[in-house]
Amino acid sequence: MKFSASVIVSTYNSPEFLRQVLHGYLTQTRFPNELIIADDGSTGETAALVKEFAETAPFRVRHVWQEDQGFRAAKVRNEAAKVSSTNYLIFTDGDCIPHPRFIEDHLHIAEPGWFVQGKRMLLSRDVSRTFSYPGLIGLITLCLRGKVSGRHHLLRIPGCTIQKKGLRGIKTCNLALFRSDYFAVNGFNEDFIGWGREDAELASRLFNYGLRRKDPLFLALVFHLWHPENSREKLVQNDKMLAASVRVGNFYCANGLVKDSAGPGERNA
Repeated sequence: MKFSASVIVSTYNSPEFLRQVLHGYLTQTRFPNELIIADDGSTGETAALVKEFAETAPFRVRHVWQEDQGFRAAKVRNEAAKVSSTNYLIFTDGDCIPHPRFIEDHLHIAEPGWFVQGKRMLLSRDVSRTFSYPGLIGLITLCLRGKVSGRHHLLRIPGCTIQKKGLRGIKTCNLALFRSDYFAVNGFNEDFIGWGREDAELASRLFNYGLRRKDPLFLALVFHLWHPENSREKLVQNDKMLAASVRVGNFYCANGLVKDSAGPGERNA
């Protein structure tokens, strides 16, 4: 099966980070078929950056914007997925620079019946200001200096993946799945407002739908730029919603891509 990829990059008022991230997609060994900026209410500076980038990018670029009403990543990712035109979705963030083989790796390990949780390497504050992929030797040097975490990811073993069954480590800064599966579970649950757990809740429903989780080792990497933590003020509430979703065991959420309280939510046999 031939796969085509839409990369969905969420962002909010971080144009300097986004500029670094967009540059990373110009250095890919395999370009995405399209890149969709899922913008959670940024000002015009971000729109201008995306417009400038789209004019010369060697792939389709789209900008999906919603009004700033607080942290609503679930909703804007759904809006971005609605306009996607490929059969495979790769979710990431506007503070995550892709490894040059990021798209190539994801499409190589894509497999029907699975969703993929990719990995990240964390960058120090000072390195984040100007980081672009420095090549293997440069990356090794940064790791030895303590500027980049996860030095075990420096080893590339093509096709090396493991199956995981839990929600630990689920992060939509690097998550990929087939568009048909994403739509089958009705996408992200838009009841999740504020930082946290909308990604794990999606994964729990993907499991309920019958998918398996594949984690690549040493592949499909992003480099996470340092920034202060987002507000956790909604985390307790979101933890409760996640626990309730896991307990009920449905795969379909009512407040997702489609607003449908009577959706097909039973657990797969």
